Amino acid sequence: MSKPSVAELRPVVHPDGVKDRRSGEHWAGRLYMREISLRWTRHLVGTRISPNQLTYLMVLAGVLAGAALLVPGLTGALLAALLIQLYLLLDCVDGEVARWRGQTSITGVYLDRVGHYLAEAALLTGFGLRAADVFAQEGTSANWMWAFLGTLAALGAILIKAETDLVDVARSRGGMPAAREDAVTPRSSGLALARRAAAALKFHRLVGGVEASLLILLVAVLDLTRGDLFFTRLGVAVLAAIAVVQTVLHLVSILASSRLR
Repeated sequence: MSKPSVAELRPVVHPDGVKDRRSGEHWAGRLYMREISLRWTRHLVGTRISPNQLTYLMVLAGVLAGAALLVPGLTGALLAALLIQLYLLLDCVDGEVARWRGQTSITGVYLDRVGHYLAEAALLTGFGLRAADVFAQEGTSANWMWAFLGTLAALGAILIKAETDLVDVARSRGGMPAAREDAVTPRSSGLALARRAAAALKFHRLVGGVEASLLILLVAVLDLTRGDLFFTRLGVAVLAAIAVVQTVLHLVSILASSRLR
C-alpha cells in the first residue's frame, strides 16, 4: 500500500476545528507538533499498529518521563523533556491514524484521557522525588517533604482535569448534550473578568506536562550553576501552590458558568 502524502492526510486527519479547539488542543500542537505528527502518521497508517496501541505508547512515554527525573542532574531533566515531547507527538498521531482509518472509538477517547492523567501525575510526582533527593546525592537521607509537595501538585493536576471531564459525565447522566465551548464563561461579570485575567497570565498551565517539563529543565540548568537543588525545590513548591489554587478556582469557574445548565 502506498503511503498517503501530507496533502492527502491533512484534510482528513486535521478537519476544520481540530487546531482551533480552545480547550482540546495544546498550544504546542498548534505551533509545531501537528505538522511533525503528519510526517509520522503517513508512515503509520499503512502498518498494523492500532490507534489504541499508539495511545498505550503515549502513556508509556509520559510515565517514563516521570521516572527519568530520578536520574540526577541535567541528564534526567533533559531526558524527561524529550520523553514529554514524544508523549505529545504520540498524542497527536493516535488520533490522526484513527481518523484516517475511520477507527475512532469511545475506548480510544477513554484511554487518551486516562493517559493524560497518568503521564502528568507521573511527571509531577517524579519532580517531587527529584527534589526530595531520594538517592541522597546532597545529604545522608531524603527529604520527603518535597516528595509530598510533588505528589500534591500531581493530585491537583489530576483534579483539574477531572473537574473538566466530569462536566460531560454530569450532563450525560442528566440527559443533556455536551457543553458548548462558549458555556465556559462565568455568568458573574466579576468572575468572568477574573477568568480572563487568569487565562491571560496562563500560570495554571505550568502544571501541564509540556510546560512542567520545560520548567523542570530550566531549574535543572539553574541548579547546575549552584551545585544544589535549590531551584528544583522552589519549582516543586510553586507547582504545588499553583495546583492547589487552580483546583479551587477551576471548580468555582465551572459552578459559576453555564456548563452544568
